[in-house]
This record gives sequence, structure tokens and C-alpha cells, in this order.
Amino acid sequence: MSSSRPRQAAHANETREFIITTAERLFAEEGVTAVSNRQVSESAGQANNFAVGYHFGTKADLVLAIVRRHTPAIEQRRVEMLAAIAGSSDLRDWLGCLVRPLTDHLASLGSPSWYARFIAQATTEPAYRQIVIAETVISTSLQEIIEGVSRLMPVLPDDVRTERSDMSRQLIVHTCAERERALQEGTATPRATWEAAAVGLIDALVGLWRAPFTPTGETKHGRERPRK
Repeated sequence: MSSSRPRQAAHANETREFIITTAERLFAEEGVTAVSNRQVSESAGQANNFAVGYHFGTKADLVLAIVRRHTPAIEQRRVEMLAAIAGSSDLRDWLGCLVRPLTDHLASLGSPSWYARFIAQATTEPAYRQIVIAETVISTSLQEIIEGVSRLMPVLPDDVRTERSDMSRQLIVHTCAERERALQEGTATPRATWEAAAVGLIDALVGLWRAPFTPTGETKHGRERPRK
């Protein structure tokens, strides 16, 4: 009786991992909202069509489980990179800490992979966007990067910094998603490797953050000033 419990637990863990892998692929290729929990269960070879609910709960819980499967490796790489650039006054160093933890992780997954496309899909779905972003912004290392970039760009108003942070996230996520898709399809990519892709992204982000800004008569909170 007691010996069967570890086997059952191991089987349950294997089932959970296979469901996560299957869901990540389906969500990446078809969209999070377009894929039902039942479809995930069936594609994962589960006789019980309610396997997702049994092992995870809601689809939101499943989305969170996918994110948390990848977060530790990305976070570890980010912490290592931050330690290596401590005290740097080079904007490229800080933006590299924003880009390379993800591109290094995607490179480690091989091809095909689905994580970049999954994140791109999840962050464009209103029901799941905040779940993914909230799980990301709690990272102290990510906050350290944001603060480091802000220190090097003191002339930017708060609203412009926020806007460029959003632009940076979109650029990184969707560029990686497009490269991941091309690799799976076997079509040409602008850069030969993930490392080269990271260099291109960092170049673009340096240009984005150093670009001039045009005052628009709005407050730092994005509300337009009353016209006289």
C-alpha cells in the first residue's frame, strides 16, 4: 500500500508535465482562448477529458503552470548576468540582461520550441495577459534591470519610461516568437543563431531607449492637460 503511493505520485507528476508540454504547444500554435481544456486533455492522451481540471484547476492555473516551468532557468540566468555587470554604466549591459536570459533559454530548448509563441499569445489575450505579466514583474532581478536602465536615462519623463518599457517587452517577446516560428517551419531567419538574434535585439533596444521624445502636453500619468 505504502509503496504504491510514490508510484502514483510519480505517475501524477509525469501526467502533469505532459499536459503542460501539450498545452504550451497548442496555446502557442492556436491561441490560448481558442483551445479548450478538453482539447488539451485529448491531445495529451488522457482518457479523462477533465484531466486539466483535475491536475490544475482552471485554464488560468494551467497558463500559470507553463510560465512557472520556465521562470527558474530564466531568472537564474538574469541573476548571473546582473552579478557580472554590477556597477556598469553601459546601457547595452543592462539591456543585455533584459534580452539574453530569454534568448539563452530559448536556445537551450532546441527546436521546435513553443515558449516564445506561448508568451506572445498569452500576453495578447485579456483574460491571461495580467497573469503572465504579474508573474514576471515580481522578479527582483527584473526590477533591478528596470531601475538600472532608468538611472542611465534620467532625462526621460516617467510616462515615456513606462511607454518604452512596454515597447521593449513587446519587441523582445514578438521578435523571439517570430524567430521560434521560423525555426520550426524551416524558413529563413534574419540571424543565424539565438546569440546573434540577441545582439540584434539589444541594438534595437539601445536605439529605442536613446531616441528623442516629443513633449505632447500630457501629464506624466498619460492624461491630457486641459486646453484653455
